[in-house]
Amino acid sequence: MSNLNPAYKHGENPPSISLHGRSYALPTRPVVVVCIDGCDPEYIEHGIKNGICPTIASFVQGGFFATAECVMPSFTNPNNVSIVTGVPPAVHGISGNYYLEPETKREIMITDATLLRGPTLLALMSQAGVPTAAITAKDKLRKILGHELEGICFSTEKAATCTVDEHGIDQIEALVGRPAPPMYSSDLSLYVLDAGLALLRQGKIRLMYLSLSDYVQHKYAPGASESDEFLRAIDQRLKAFIELGAIVGCVADHGMSDKSSVHGAVNVIFLQDFLEQEFGVGSARVICPITDPFVRHHGALGSFVRVYARDQAQLPAMLRAVRGLSGVERVMTREEAASALELPADREGDFLVVSTPEYVIGSCTVEHDLSTIGERPLRSHGGFSEQAVPFLLSHPLNEKYLEKVAGHRLRNFDIFDFVLNGVAAPQVAIAEHAENESAS
Repeated sequence: MSNLNPAYKHGENPPSISLHGRSYALPTRPVVVVCIDGCDPEYIEHGIKNGICPTIASFVQGGFFATAECVMPSFTNPNNVSIVTGVPPAVHGISGNYYLEPETKREIMITDATLLRGPTLLALMSQAGVPTAAITAKDKLRKILGHELEGICFSTEKAATCTVDEHGIDQIEALVGRPAPPMYSSDLSLYVLDAGLALLRQGKIRLMYLSLSDYVQHKYAPGASESDEFLRAIDQRLKAFIELGAIVGCVADHGMSDKSSVHGAVNVIFLQDFLEQEFGVGSARVICPITDPFVRHHGALGSFVRVYARDQAQLPAMLRAVRGLSGVERVMTREEAASALELPADREGDFLVVSTPEYVIGSCTVEHDLSTIGERPLRSHGGFSEQAVPFLLSHPLNEKYLEKVAGHRLRNFDIFDFVLNGVAAPQVAIAEHAENESAS
């Protein structure tokens, strides 16, 4: 038996669910949203100009394309959670990959949904009877994306060990037709797309979220042969989703910038070293929210850090000192950050620091092993300069959403709203899909 939602009569609005003030129509045909991790718009522009991604070019010509903003900090966890909840971190509570717990002073890597405030769209869709899947490259995201999801959720990082009880599916390697890939490879992302295609061919999924890895973008700039090949491979898989009848939306969690000098040396501010030199050992703790298990991507160096002062009386002097540093774009107090950047104030540092586009910020020299980055110049993210992301739909917008986008600050977390409510493509009735699936 199909567990799809009941069909509705022609001319009626499809059933919907509500989350954080938005209503989302239940999909009546397959819908696939792809988060191309670290995909700066420059990759898309280069790929279209040079004929590398004809499918994405068809989205631009016959669907919808714009540049949107990601949330701050421009890191993986805050933005993926924003995409699947439709709101900024101030609402959902996840504001980094790594944080300092104020009560205990413990430094904790975020690998589950403990800090998540409220449900995800994926969970609510699955609970409404929509067959739903979330596949991510990195396992650090899986437990957040899969929170209360009554469907399939797994990472390609751990594809070889998936179980029905924990992930809603097993034997992923048999499903995809090849072994799970190594962590530090472009195939970690392509495996996500191939697994999604395999599920779609089985007719088991109606709503799918696919979150890739930014390993390639951390290593290779737009125009490099490696990034061209990666984008070409993604484009071919997007074409396959379209051929299977899916409506496809593509967005990114953040962009990417070169953080090295012309000689290849990393432009880095070791902020905790500086503060301790100026104000004494132990005077401050600098937390790098980009920190995750994938240290070879970025060496835990990003363009956004949080600072916790031991002595609150020193805060004004610290703020003045850090604002005077070369490579610093902006310094904000907890209250300023919560208001301007839509961040949860109770999870913010005493102040935060954002670097200029060509710089990254670390804590102490001894805490960052730059040898893990490899021989290539460092590319990273986290700041304002990495907020611009591509926003693509395979189908054109309806009149309501064309009007909406004209006066709207487009965010990456608008993607599910647009792909479920805004496309002008004719919708195939659920009853027809159920009949086809029964016949197969």
